[in-house]
Amino acid sequence: MSLKETKKIETNRHQLEIVVDGEKFREAIKAAYAQNADKISIPGFRKGKAPLSFVEKYYGSEIFFEDALNLIYGEVVEEAITESGLNVINDKMDFEMVSISKEDGVDFKVTVTTYPEIEIGEYKGLKAEKLIAKVEDEEIDAQINAMAERNSRMVEINDRETKLGDTVVIDFEGFCDGVAFDGGKAEGFSLELGSGQFIPGFEDQVVGHKIGEEFDIDVNFPEEYGAENLAGKPAVFKIKLHEIKVKELPEIDDEFAKDVSEFDTLADLKADLKAKALERKQKVADEEVENDLVAQIVESIKGEIPEAMFENRLNQSVEEFAYRLQSQGLDLETYLKYTNSTVEDFKASFRPQAESQVKFRLALEKIVELEKITASEEDINEQFEKMAKEYGMEVDKIKAAIPATEIAKDLAVGKAIDFIKENAVITEVEAKTEKAEKKPAAKKTTAAKKTTTAKKTTTAKKTTTKKAEETKDAE
Repeated sequence: MSLKETKKIETNRHQLEIVVDGEKFREAIKAAYAQNADKISIPGFRKGKAPLSFVEKYYGSEIFFEDALNLIYGEVVEEAITESGLNVINDKMDFEMVSISKEDGVDFKVTVTTYPEIEIGEYKGLKAEKLIAKVEDEEIDAQINAMAERNSRMVEINDRETKLGDTVVIDFEGFCDGVAFDGGKAEGFSLELGSGQFIPGFEDQVVGHKIGEEFDIDVNFPEEYGAENLAGKPAVFKIKLHEIKVKELPEIDDEFAKDVSEFDTLADLKADLKAKALERKQKVADEEVENDLVAQIVESIKGEIPEAMFENRLNQSVEEFAYRLQSQGLDLETYLKYTNSTVEDFKASFRPQAESQVKFRLALEKIVELEKITASEEDINEQFEKMAKEYGMEVDKIKAAIPATEIAKDLAVGKAIDFIKENAVITEVEAKTEKAEKKPAAKKTTAAKKTTTAKKTTTAKKTTTKKAEETKDAE
């Protein structure tokens, strides 16, 4: 193989002319013949036993040209790309045949899409506001109360009438114009009064009755009620009240703390909840700072980014979502039916975050280049060890599945994120200014932030982790 010519035909598009000499092509023809010989019948020969020369004479000398070229195509194109020095995007290539013959070999052209040359604005000294994380006592009290709710029990009440908040057990049957209607009857039905589970007016009229009472309630179905035969009509429900229950909450004290946690006192439980809440808020504040910095960098990018990069990212997003669905026992086709959407609609919903992810990744790679950021061999080995532990695989199998160069590149990108933050001017504030809150790209780049941070800590679950998963599945 020889790379005859490399020519730029438009922005981020290059055409490579590749020549395969006659000898290599003839060897490929022999290999194609060997793969197909047992399918060929020629008069005078048993099936699959006719020599190559007879097959070519009978069917034409070009019979194996296509198969032969397919056998060597990937190899020679990859060699040509390497020789050209182009950084090519994994995208569909345009093919053009120049000439082909058994004697002279093959001359063809492929047009490839290359990574863009981009420029970024200032990435040092970026400004961002960081909210000071605070946890109020009321927030902890709310968590404690929620824990008490989860540990509550239902207690039967026999000595009073029903009131809002009670849970009652009733039989009921509904009548419209004196006739019972479908779906309007139940026995032993448990209903929390005031929950809004039934149509307006129903639950309020159950209030004020005692166990054993039988009574009627009058209601009007809403005009927009789902059943057209009942919408807007008056109805009578005959009710029989069997039980009244109330939720009994545990007393919130040291004994409660012992029951619901590993702590011996309520004070210790509250202190732990407060520490964890503060940690969560600090993490959120850090993420918001990173989002802000991401938005500023993405907005500063200059350069024409190939559509293929966005499409690749979109396809990856769809694949990742489908993989998560699969782990939950669903498939994408079923999910789309449930949500009444198409693949095109689904992909369109990922478009904003895909654009942001692509731009931010390109910006980080540019910073890696400008700042000469690298990952050490120790960093790379630590990442391999981490992934091996995460997937329960041997380190050697992880290394065989994922090139160290990919690990190194992703780690360097992660370090670029740290570099941006370390060189930013971050002001801690009680509340963000209106300008900071309204940055349009902040929400858009949240997903980009999560992706790149994942690349920093788990070597980009979009690429290297996927290979690890595929390797494990293959086992």
